Amino acid sequence: MDNSVIVIGAGLAGAEAAWQIAKLGVPVELYEMKPIKRSPAHHSDGFAELVCSNSLRSNQLNNAVGLLKEELRRMGSLIMEAAYATEVPAGSALAVNRDEFSKYITERIRSNPLITVHEAEVDSICEDRITVVATGPLTSEPMAKTVSELTGGDELHFFDAAAPIVDFSTVDMSRAFFASRYGKGDPEDYLNCPMTAEEYDIFYNALINAEVAALKAFDKELQEDLTVFEGCMPVEVMASRGYDTLRFGPMKPVGLPVPSTGEDAYATVQLRRENREGTMYNIVGFQTHLTFGEQKRVFRLIPGLENAEFFRYGVMHRNTYINSPGILSDTYELKSRRGLFFAGQMTGVEGYVESASSGFVAGINAAMMALGKDPVIFPRETEIGALAYYVSHGNLSARFQPMNANFGIISPFDKKIKGGKRCRNEAYAERSLAIIDRDFSTLNKPI
Repeated sequence: MDNSVIVIGAGLAGAEAAWQIAKLGVPVELYEMKPIKRSPAHHSDGFAELVCSNSLRSNQLNNAVGLLKEELRRMGSLIMEAAYATEVPAGSALAVNRDEFSKYITERIRSNPLITVHEAEVDSICEDRITVVATGPLTSEPMAKTVSELTGGDELHFFDAAAPIVDFSTVDMSRAFFASRYGKGDPEDYLNCPMTAEEYDIFYNALINAEVAALKAFDKELQEDLTVFEGCMPVEVMASRGYDTLRFGPMKPVGLPVPSTGEDAYATVQLRRENREGTMYNIVGFQTHLTFGEQKRVFRLIPGLENAEFFRYGVMHRNTYINSPGILSDTYELKSRRGLFFAGQMTGVEGYVESASSGFVAGINAAMMALGKDPVIFPRETEIGALAYYVSHGNLSARFQPMNANFGIISPFDKKIKGGKRCRNEAYAERSLAIIDRDFSTLNKPI
């Protein structure tokens, strides 16, 4: 076997995998089809482009994704390094300047002497090379066909949607106000647009009757089987589930009293800072696939956004993933083909940090194989290990669904933890990080 490892795709998972392989002293051949070709969801030529929100979600250790970020940070994750280097204010969440984030990772990858970047589309996989496939949820048709054949043709899919980004200078601050929910974090991290019952009624009816965008040509065969992942549901789909669904979801007003009255509004739309300068804000929970014209019309019914200009409208795209349980191991290696690893959302992990996590595990283990060393198995007491276990085992008797990091998949304690959910989650985090520090700290150093 050639002593280098092939990594296909330079998104979050591929970039992380390539970095970990090189950090362990193994040469990497990294293939990325940009700038020659882009998927329908991509807009830039940089690596690790964030196509949906700029938020990597909670930074708190009593939150599962916060724990996962800390595990990765302690083990030398490139994605975490870049995120903290390009961080923008977002209260208790970790949000980044998406352009700086991508630029940081691209420069680190391209300047690494052990990583050779090839700007080319790949549609087949070498049989005699250790390979990590991280081509993402919008894998090109030829590669998708190859992956489908390798995994038994059992390919699944769902739809993902992104929220619009608003020009702050066009927000009417006589209607909107700065505040973080329950006063957590910097109050300027979030803009809030409160609604009366009458304003909500007008907005709601416009939203559920608005025109959605036609699916692109590559998605037309899926029109009869539209499956939306619950964690990234278009706001109009959520609204169609009931009049009050939004008021108990992304438009929940509690913890955000209106300054002029001191009381909660009937409903509140929150916008989160998109960049450090505070010139751009994205509408939290408003992933959508309405037509651009309808987005402009309907979202301008939100108090404070009557004259809003949009830097980016929401978009909808297809995500493709494989039926990983029983097919992949908990190192993300294909059981039926030694030396072939998968990483990213195509494995069934959902979320930026989760994608990086899968790339981290796949990259570490591809390098270990190239070095002739034993695989690295992360225990289920850690969030990184619990996620790998869920993807590789899952529920073989039910339809496999993508999964975010959560404490429901981590190994429980033998006895009940006193103090409620928060104390239990803090105990999970303490146990996990002790394991990471004790058993996996050497992953931060070359072998």
